[in-house]
Amino acid sequence: MKQIICNEPERLSFIDVEKPLLAPKHALVKIQRIGICGTDIHAFKGDQPFFTYPRILGHELAGKIEEVNEMETNFEKGDQVAIIPYLHCENCSACKLGKTNCCARLKVIGVHQDGGMQEYLVVPLQNLIQVNDLTLDEAVLLEPLAIGAHAIRRAKIKEGDGILVIGAGPIGLGVMLLAKEIGAKVIAMDVNKQRLEFCEDWLGVEETIDALGAPVEELTDITNGMFVPTVFDATGNKQSMETAFNYISYGGQLIYVGLVKQPIQFYDPDFHKRETTLLGSRNATLEDFQFVHDVLKKRNIDISAFITHRTSFHNVIKTFPSWLKTDSNVIKAVVELN
Repeated sequence: MKQIICNEPERLSFIDVEKPLLAPKHALVKIQRIGICGTDIHAFKGDQPFFTYPRILGHELAGKIEEVNEMETNFEKGDQVAIIPYLHCENCSACKLGKTNCCARLKVIGVHQDGGMQEYLVVPLQNLIQVNDLTLDEAVLLEPLAIGAHAIRRAKIKEGDGILVIGAGPIGLGVMLLAKEIGAKVIAMDVNKQRLEFCEDWLGVEETIDALGAPVEELTDITNGMFVPTVFDATGNKQSMETAFNYISYGGQLIYVGLVKQPIQFYDPDFHKRETTLLGSRNATLEDFQFVHDVLKKRNIDISAFITHRTSFHNVIKTFPSWLKTDSNVIKAVVELN
């Protein structure tokens, strides 16, 4: 079978290897969709934390079970599955609290170990979700949307809450989509006007703010000077993450969904006087994946609009660099395998 390996920053290549063998309590999955996200792009560029080379990228994955020991599971050959890429130990303090997303020994498929940019992958049974009721395109979106679901759950968002989401990339859009599903009122902020228009047209967000304009003044007008009780930053940009403190109301909270490989600084007197809550939101749990699965099954929104770019597995190496260009207008790119 073929794999695509990132040997070093900005260099992908095909290699031929033997198809992997089935292991106990695992399934052999034929990969059919690979979503490309910021983690893959940063890894390709060489500025992704927790990353070493060479590495096979790919952690947003969907496919069909090629082989499984049916005595070990309810999965069957031919089942369509989405893959939960977070491999947890089950024994650390975080795992025992149910926070498997931040396991002390966490290994993420496609980051800490080789991922799904290959034709077949052996996956632990506990990391599979049967999604025969979804399309492959819907199934591959479970992972990025689950990250948004986890952030929403971390923030304890409920119907009627007002939130600001900074960053209208795939993760930020996932936060917005699932917040709207709960019934929250969403303000979207981004530097890209086309992305903001997408938020309005696709999600029907209540307000949008151009981050390159006068965001504090705009937010003051929108909220009558009260600002926002919950702010999510999904940019992975140091300046944005630091500036996000300016938009929180007194007694409010800031949730970092994005990740940056730099120190983050804030002015403590402002932080303290507002009694600000600062939260990190990392990855997702099975509960988050199940929530997204339930949302997608309703088909209340045209999720196909989320996928803006596609290529075949055999054209990835040629196509991938073009998705990094600022004028590519990629929201979500997907690799297709037969």
